[in-house]
Amino acid sequence: MIDGISIGHFSGEDTGATVLYCGPKGALASVDVRGGGPGTRETDLLQPHNTVERVHAVVLAGGSAFGLAAADGVMRELEAHGVGFPVFGEDKPGPRVPIVPAAVIFDLLVGPSRPGPEDGAAALRAAMTSHDETVGTVGAGVGATAGKLRGGFGFATRKVGKYEVSAAMVANPVGEVIDPQSGCLYGAPGRTPVNAAAYRDLPHPAAKLNTTIGAVLTDAPITKAQARRLVVTAHDGIARAVRPAHSPLDGDTIFALSTAQQSAEVDMVSLCGAAADVVEEAIVVAVTAARPGLGLRAYRELLD
Repeated sequence: MIDGISIGHFSGEDTGATVLYCGPKGALASVDVRGGGPGTRETDLLQPHNTVERVHAVVLAGGSAFGLAAADGVMRELEAHGVGFPVFGEDKPGPRVPIVPAAVIFDLLVGPSRPGPEDGAAALRAAMTSHDETVGTVGAGVGATAGKLRGGFGFATRKVGKYEVSAAMVANPVGEVIDPQSGCLYGAPGRTPVNAAAYRDLPHPAAKLNTTIGAVLTDAPITKAQARRLVVTAHDGIARAVRPAHSPLDGDTIFALSTAQQSAEVDMVSLCGAAADVVEEAIVVAVTAARPGLGLRAYRELLD
């Protein structure tokens, strides 16, 4: 896990929220939204030409547009801890505004619950207390579906020279993660395949409004513009693991977060390649770790 960023979850019965807490100093951030039906908050702020560079937390939540309310609770909790953008300057008294971008998945058809401010605050408190490495049916991944299967939350990381690149992803795509002919995962074709015939017989969930959301995390000293390029390339990981990806019915959104305090020369080609790789792997982890439930079958149940 990237030093300086911790993950906390609120897991309900049919939905949830996940918070990536970046500490009082925040993390340099950017974003790339590729899906045709996104549900997001504060993404314009993260474009390279805009003023604010660092965020204090990122919220990933279920509940469709209703779930964006989880970020309200995160903002209030951060403000109570004195964490936020100093409006009048770091050394001057005045309000501090926590910068908390968010993205949501559509999971309204698996249950009636919707994450609210209290749930967002609970996930933040969990992240501020300790880093949660749980994957699968947890947090924003509780109500996720991945094609015909249950989706979930996944995490993956790897070294790039002296730096790390990680991905925290909620896999909830309209597209398939399994090749229906071979039973293999698109994102891990060498992994044990599911029973292809049984998979083809599964009904497709009624919901056609889905989304894969998440964040790429690094300690590499990149600029805001480089963070944008990193996250643009990271979307290739979704395209490898999901077919089709970035459809008109998805809201695919990935944030980029860097904990470095100053920029320096880095090997962006290697960083970008690793970003795509960890996104692909995190989606595979989310699907393979998911438990059956909410009327959905899980990958592990269909293994030959």
